[in-house]
Amino acid sequence: MSVIKTTQLNKIYNPKKIPVHALNDVNLEISEGEFTAIVGPSGSGKTTLLNIIGGLDNPTSGEIHVGGEDISKMSGNKLIDFRRNNIGFVFQSYNLIPVLTAKENVEFIMLMQNRSGTERASRVAELMDATGLKDKLDSRPSELSGGEQQRVAVARALASKPKFILADEPTANLDSKSAQNLLDIMEKMNREENITFVFSTHDQRVIDRARRVVTLEDGRIVSDITPGN
Repeated sequence: MSVIKTTQLNKIYNPKKIPVHALNDVNLEISEGEFTAIVGPSGSGKTTLLNIIGGLDNPTSGEIHVGGEDISKMSGNKLIDFRRNNIGFVFQSYNLIPVLTAKENVEFIMLMQNRSGTERASRVAELMDATGLKDKLDSRPSELSGGEQQRVAVARALASKPKFILADEPTANLDSKSAQNLLDIMEKMNREENITFVFSTHDQRVIDRARRVVTLEDGRIVSDITPGN
């Protein structure tokens, strides 16, 4: 069953000046529970594709269905609500709120969803334990290592129990041990909670773990393989 589907997806920047074709007629289907890496050189369009799938950017033309909803036609509060309730994001730069503790960063999206205090506390405890951060609950981002900050970011992305996690270069700033630990956590969540993971990456450590590798060049899919098949 396809949970993400793009149809003839195009993205053109600066269309009235010197147009840059970031995506060219991209057709892609991703099924529930996949652990997929979108790869390619810098400028290939992988981050643009991830941002459009996540509703953070709009296509110039084409359609993007996520969880059966055509988000290319959504805007305003409807799109914000859809992202909040269905998609978790993990960014290369962590994007944690510096004035909040690790616990508060993880809890933040659940506050926006009006979850009860009991539910929030239970989910935070579960995720901080799963990510090996239960002794860092009260630490602010500046007091955490890069690997710890990225694990907080993953816990935050998982807090709302999203259907999808979109991760843009999540391991780029991490040493080998931190990267492997982070990937272990995400693989575990993928298996146990059947969360669909889609990565934008050029990190071989992520590619080696992926069960599907989609390669972009110049905004086009040039390869789509399932390692081992």
